[in-house]
This record gives sequence, structure tokens and C-alpha cells, in this order.
Amino acid sequence: MTDAKNEGYLGNNLIKKAGIDIQYTEEELNEYIKCSKDPTHFIENYCQVISLDEGMVKFKLRGYQKELIQHYDDNRFNVVLASRQSGKSITSCAYLIWYLLFHPEVTVAILANKGAIAREMVSRIVTMLESVPFFLQPGVKILNKGSIEFANDSKLVAAATSSSSIRGLSINLLYLDEFAFVENAEEFYTATYPVVTSGKETKVIITSTANGVGNMFYKIYESAVHGQSEYKSFTINWDDVPGRDEAWKKETIANTSETQFEQEYGNSFLGTGNTLISSNCLLGMRSLDAEWGHDDFFMYKQPTPDHTYICTVDVAKGRGMDFSTFTMFDVTVSPFEQVAVYRNSMISPMLFPDIINKYAKAYNEALVIIENNAEGGMVATQLHFDIEYGNVFVQGQTKVDDIGVTMNKKIKRIGCSTLKELLEENRLTLCDRNTITELMTFINKGMSFEAAKGYHDDLVMNCVLFSWFVTTEYFHHLTNHQIKDLLYAEQQKLIENDLLPAGIFGAGNQTPEATSFVDNEGDRWYVKGT
Repeated sequence: MTDAKNEGYLGNNLIKKAGIDIQYTEEELNEYIKCSKDPTHFIENYCQVISLDEGMVKFKLRGYQKELIQHYDDNRFNVVLASRQSGKSITSCAYLIWYLLFHPEVTVAILANKGAIAREMVSRIVTMLESVPFFLQPGVKILNKGSIEFANDSKLVAAATSSSSIRGLSINLLYLDEFAFVENAEEFYTATYPVVTSGKETKVIITSTANGVGNMFYKIYESAVHGQSEYKSFTINWDDVPGRDEAWKKETIANTSETQFEQEYGNSFLGTGNTLISSNCLLGMRSLDAEWGHDDFFMYKQPTPDHTYICTVDVAKGRGMDFSTFTMFDVTVSPFEQVAVYRNSMISPMLFPDIINKYAKAYNEALVIIENNAEGGMVATQLHFDIEYGNVFVQGQTKVDDIGVTMNKKIKRIGCSTLKELLEENRLTLCDRNTITELMTFINKGMSFEAAKGYHDDLVMNCVLFSWFVTTEYFHHLTNHQIKDLLYAEQQKLIENDLLPAGIFGAGNQTPEATSFVDNEGDRWYVKGT
């Protein structure tokens, strides 16, 4: 029998070459079986890592690292959000070497944003392999910077992330490192997903620190957190790492910035640099759990008697494409508050007015402001004429049926700039998670702002429409309770006397001038009411 201890791969006596036979002792055989079943036991006892302070040392797993290893072993699809320098990559490499050594005939692929980073992962695995005793090594047939092939026919390949990286390969475990920083990640994932999911036992491990919300990693992680996919999420927070306390946090922020800390260490998905709302403002937003939710309506605060509410509505252009939404705002006092939202991608424009009517009435006959696209005009007309909800804001000069607000460039520009001011100066409070998420992907495109590719801005447009409205003359009248009550009383007299002028409905005086205003472009704006 050849003395395996003196035989190595290409002169490296720490790596067993293929073809070396080993006569196992009973103790070694038992240990082999134990290692094959318990990756944590194998890693802590036989894998070494390079410590900056101590050099080569045994890999002593921290508590959260043990949990992470178990998470990988228990789940096929894994997505990990981790604080910077928390050891996620080295822990993942340790799991990969265990998987390769004790799973014959498998192929593991390591893909990273850059090929050099992926090859560095291979180097880490080789370092660990050198610390593994020969009786646990299957032997190496091929080893280079980008790949390893073992005698048990397991393989490791490393490359930069691209749609052609693993083309033609049958992958058993795919590891994507720092996936939030991969360019064209969505294109890659779309091309790769069918390949790696074709087998029943295929594993996927995706790890990254946060890098905004306009990327594929964020989408996968969020869907996992909310139980909307087959992925299982795992999070490593900055204070999970030993030695990191509030003093460390303060020092790190002092040397960088709070925004940088929250994104790199605090696992905060801050918006991209070209969002309408600043990163610092987005960072300070906190979503709340709804007090009550039913049929896509989420109530964050119940209606309060004598409070004034405004309901802004955005109607989807097609079912299943965008969301039909409305947002309820309390404008009684400053800061204004978001108190309820509705969001549904499948609601028919024929049914939507009934839902608006139901909740607008509940919120003290809220003033309803509807974006007047083709579908929005249909909803607004049905809401006012068929359902006879009276308190609808309308744009027009003399036409009774000109219901709704046409979202032109001017209104959107005013609405966006005002929304930015309201939020960044704490004059408007948002609490809905979907709204806040949309703001994080509401970015500059050309001369305007809109949702990043693959995301939605329907709830944001509710906020934009509301923000434009608060700049109007009528808003100031509306929020003056005495004037509002007076106008309502006068309107009732007109209705009773059948003297209502053409084109004017609802809370208003006897003249168009008292129930309308003229904007800078010469357009007169009216209010429909009871």
C-alpha cells in the first residue's frame, strides 16, 4: 500500500493526488462518516483559515455562522443578506468544500461580479483543502486558478457572472457572491435559473451586502422574507459579529457616514443615488403594521370624527400590468399623515369605484382626486354619476363630465418637487411598506421621475398627485374648517333651490369663482361635491 502521507498533487504534499489508495482505520472510517453527515463538525475540526492576527488557525465558527451552515444544508434555495465583513463568504466557501468532498459526481459553480473575485474564492477553498487530512480528501485530478476536479468526480468551476458562464454545464450547487453588485443580474438570472433548477436536489446560495433596491438581489431577498418564493432568507446583522457594539458603530459612522454605515453594515436597502427622495430621508422612514387589512385595503389609522381626509387614486392601465391604488391622507394637522392604502393589480375598473366609495365614505366623505387617464376617467365618471359619490375633485371649465385630473408634465413636476419637500422637511409621514419601497426605486429618467425597470410607482403617484394638490388654492380653502363648513351650507341652499350653476357640484359657493381656481396656464379647476 502506498504511503498516502508522502504523496501530493504536483509536489504539494498537502493536497492528495488522484489514485492514492488509503487503508482506513476504524477510527478514520467513523470520523469520515461523521464528517459526511455533519458539515459543522467537519469545518471546525478540519478546515483552517488565515487570521490576520494569528496566521493559519482552525475555523472556529461563530454562532450565526453555525446557523448559516445549517441553513444551507436544510434548504435548496438560500438568499443571505449580510453585514460587511461578517464572514459570509468564507463560511460559504467552507460549506462548498464540505459539499465537494462528501458528494460524489456533483458540479459546484462559483460566480461573482468579477472573475478575479470568483477565483479568489477558489483560492480560499484550496487553502482549506490543504488543512484536510488525506483520509478525508478524495484526491485531486485537476487544480488551477479557475477550477478543481476531484477523484470522486465532483467539480468546482469559477467565473464572472454572465448569461454564458455555466452554459452547457449541469450544476448541482450554484453560489452567487455579492449578487447585489452584479451588472445585468436580472438577465443573468433569467438565463441561468432554468439550468440550476432542472434537478430535484439542486442548491442555490445567493449572498450579498445591500446595494439599493433596484436590483435582482433585493427582489429575491424581499420575496423570500415575505414568503412569496421558494427561497429561504438568512440575515447577518452588524451586531451579530463579536466586538461590534454601539461604540464601534459610532466610530465607524464618524469615519464614514450614517448612510454608508446603514447600507454596508446595517442591511438597509437604501435607494439608488438618483432617487427623487434623498437616501437620508429614505433611511429614516419606518413602515408600520396595518391595524386592519382586508381585500388589499390596509388601514393604518382609523377614521377620526371631524378630521379632513383626501383620497388620491391611480387606476391601472391594464389588469395584471400595474396596480390600481388609492391612498388616504389625513390633512387635519401638520405633518400630514398617510392613514390607509389600497393596492390591487387585478381589480376591474368597473368594480374599483365601489371600493373607492366604500372607504372614502368611511373616512368622513374624503375628497377623492383621480388621475384622469382613460381608465381613470371611466372610474371617476362611474363613481360620481352612477354611484353618486359627491365629493370628487374635477378639472375643467364648463364641461360637467370633465371629471378627474389630467397628469401632465407640469402637474407631475410640481407634485414631485413638492413631495420631495414634504418628506424631507417632515411635513408628510408615510407608513406603508409598499409605498416606501416604491420611493426607493422612483428614480430620475430624462427630465422626469418614474419607477426603475421592473418596479412600480402606482402608490408613489398617489403621493405625487396629493403633493400637487396641497399647492393649490382650493387645498387652503379645504383645510380651513370654517370656510369649508360655510361653503357646504351655501351649496345645500343651492341644491334645495335648484339653482346649482352648470359645471359646479358640491362644496362651494354660488359662483364659479368661489368653488374654483385658475392656474398659471389659465385653466379653471372645480370641485364636485354633494
